[in-house]
Amino acid sequence: MTTNALRFILLLLLALLVGTMFGIWAGYNPAALSASAYVEQQQNAIRSLNTLMPAIGAVCIVLAAWLAILAKDDARTRFLLVAAVVCLLAAALVTRLGNQPINAIVMTWNPQSPPTEWAQLRDAWWRWHMVRASAGIAGLGLVLLAVLGARRR
Repeated sequence: MTTNALRFILLLLLALLVGTMFGIWAGYNPAALSASAYVEQQQNAIRSLNTLMPAIGAVCIVLAAWLAILAKDDARTRFLLVAAVVCLLAAALVTRLGNQPINAIVMTWNPQSPPTEWAQLRDAWWRWHMVRASAGIAGLGLVLLAVLGARRR
């Protein structure tokens, strides 16, 4: 597969991943939701995204690392891609260690009778999501800089 094809696939998948993160950040702040509305919305999102998004993230990390290896003659591109991999790994770790443990708890809740600590877990999940989205946005920016500024052969 050519380097341009790998770049295209990385940009497409990373745009989908980070776009989803940003869309959740911009449009789904759960602070004003009732307990039952929050639980229903969150459980639906978990069912839809909890496997798909980490899988796309893993592919993006591998592609960015692979492209960094291929950029052996272009130090700037290699540096930017390695920095992007670090950002994407940070987002992945936040997802795995911050968001997903809370997701597992939320999936056990009954929307009609959430536990008394539901708001504390909601707020913790939201803080982790903001960290993850920030890391994802930074990673996307670095990949864009790398791809747009890569030396052409």
